[in-house]
Amino acid sequence: MRHTFFCIDAHACGNPVRLVAGGAPMLPHLPIAERRDLFVRDYDWIRRALMFEPRGHDIMSGAIIYPPYRNDCDFAVVFIEVSGCLPMCGAGTLGLVTAAVEEGLVNPQTPGKLAIETPAGRVDVEFDQSNGFVEAVRLINVPSYLHSADVRVDVPGIGTLTVDISYGGNFYAVVEPQAAWPGLDGMTGGEIVSASQRLRSALASISDPVHPEDARIRGVHHVIWCDRPKSAIADGRCAVFYGDKAIDRSPGGTGTSARLAQLFGKGRLKIGETFRAESIIGTIFEGRATGPAKVGNYDAIVPNVGGWARVIGHNTIFVDDRDPLAHGFQIS
Repeated sequence: MRHTFFCIDAHACGNPVRLVAGGAPMLPHLPIAERRDLFVRDYDWIRRALMFEPRGHDIMSGAIIYPPYRNDCDFAVVFIEVSGCLPMCGAGTLGLVTAAVEEGLVNPQTPGKLAIETPAGRVDVEFDQSNGFVEAVRLINVPSYLHSADVRVDVPGIGTLTVDISYGGNFYAVVEPQAAWPGLDGMTGGEIVSASQRLRSALASISDPVHPEDARIRGVHHVIWCDRPKSAIADGRCAVFYGDKAIDRSPGGTGTSARLAQLFGKGRLKIGETFRAESIIGTIFEGRATGPAKVGNYDAIVPNVGGWARVIGHNTIFVDDRDPLAHGFQIS
């Protein structure tokens, strides 16, 4: 049997986003967090087929739009990534909104605004449109917070690092320059990936953060390496690691949110202040702590992240059951 998927491919400030516009499975009318669980249980082969080689690659990310369960949302989304079905993806949201609006897949109840039901909670988006094209998108993300500050971890080949564990839709280990790690300058992409893998493995035995309002969201799966900016209009530079060996080409939407929460939690960013994050390729997200919030007993912020995305093509993808590589592969 051959399965056909119609996809709209885009990128958000350099990071790929594949919006599955046709061929995705019908799922019961349930909260999207529960539909995500069903998708993982019964249809994870679709994620692997569309995200992994030979149809995808190590940094591939994507999304599938579904009707909302919540009455206050325009649509719901399941994020599909090389690393799994994440609760939230910021760059993915910028890309899917741009593609969905430009291609007419969604009809906003309020012009220029969308409310999206994600597995991490409701996410609000504002977008600027001109001549049918979406020029900019601003994401009002889920409440984000600093979970643990100054966690010391021994990382093979690096030494003892002090990191912060911060939540921005996913849990991040936030690393800033210090004695054992002088910064991003001079590091290759492969070295960033290797260091991230070792740090994440070392953290697994000493830190297992759990979201206080949703126990399904747990564990540090992402790393954000922070450094001084190169751009004159940025406030900081970062390399965001996720999956097995992926480095986000954008500054990362949930990564920027986690960075804002970390800076706020350590008293280095105030409500209303802006932090412009520069990616490893020089693209920029503008982050802002727009208001205070609470996540369980944690003091949190409402992060606001602005950027842009561009549609780069339509892609009809076949997954043929006769193909021994139908469900994709990764090279370790």
